[in-house]
Amino acid sequence: MPKDDLVRIRHMLDAAKEAVSFTQGKTRSAFEKDRMLVLSLMRLIEVIGEAANQVTGEFQAAHPDIPWAEIVAMRNRLIHAYFDVDVSRVWDTVRDDLPALVASLDKLL
Repeated sequence: MPKDDLVRIRHMLDAAKEAVSFTQGKTRSAFEKDRMLVLSLMRLIEVIGEAANQVTGEFQAAHPDIPWAEIVAMRNRLIHAYFDVDVSRVWDTVRDDLPALVASLDKLL
């Protein structure tokens, strides 16, 4: 694994773990009312997506179990359509998708 890919995977993993930890003990309703938490999770998802976008194509191709394109697409949506973010989608991503991503990324390190 190229050194830069290793750094990017570490960034993705750290941000994903942090996002998941921020939602522990929270309900969807509490999340939707906590603007600081919403913005924090959006930022962490942006970091995950930007780091994923910087991982080499060769590495991505060698690890098709990670949804690279979807991760980058979510980042792009948050960055470019910031005025129309569905916070339920942010919640679902953190609660439903990131734990599996953490497990996959952990195996790479």
